[in-house]
Amino acid sequence: MPVSYKSKPTDKILVLCSFLEKRYGKVKFRTEDPFKVLISTIISQRNKDELTDKTFRRMSSVLNSPEDYARVDVKKLASLIKPSGFYNQKAKMIKRTARMIIDDFNGKVPRTREELMKLPGVGGKTADIVLSYGFGEKVIACDTHVIWISNALGLVDSKDPEKVRDRLMDITPDRYKRMLNLQMVEFGKEICQTSRPKCYMCELKYICKYYNNVYRKEHGE
Repeated sequence: MPVSYKSKPTDKILVLCSFLEKRYGKVKFRTEDPFKVLISTIISQRNKDELTDKTFRRMSSVLNSPEDYARVDVKKLASLIKPSGFYNQKAKMIKRTARMIIDDFNGKVPRTREELMKLPGVGGKTADIVLSYGFGEKVIACDTHVIWISNALGLVDSKDPEKVRDRLMDITPDRYKRMLNLQMVEFGKEICQTSRPKCYMCELKYICKYYNNVYRKEHGE
């Protein structure tokens, strides 16, 4: 039986993953230093990607280890983070995170989601990014693009990041999990935009709950 917008999420997720892989290709992952992934992800919060990369390169020229970040003066750290947004708050957060890693985890970034989320400034998304890029774990980082697309397609029925993440982890085959966030972000920027989705040019509209229940009625299709 062909997959449609009324099909089970377990069927639709396979269509989505296959489509994204064909459109954007397989993502080649390279495991990075977990601490560097953690710091760059904290910097990236409410920040543009290009600004995050520039900021982190500047910081990495003088700071590398948890000990470096724990010792540096908070004002100097803030100046390194600037002009990224919320630089004062992020400087304090990063110093506290570095100190906690030293004191509570023997200077090593923790390897479990639960322990990562005990660190200042680390929520579920940041923890999953560290697990994926820093430790090579098969997890799905859940951001606004992932939440919107998952609800639009009818894979989930929740705006709660943790509920969306848990549901996707349940129904997504392991081989797709690490790449799903990056591919959905690209698809969200290109086609399935949260404010104005381009349903008219979307190849997934036949399995999309939003297109069939909302868009078609609004646009008289």
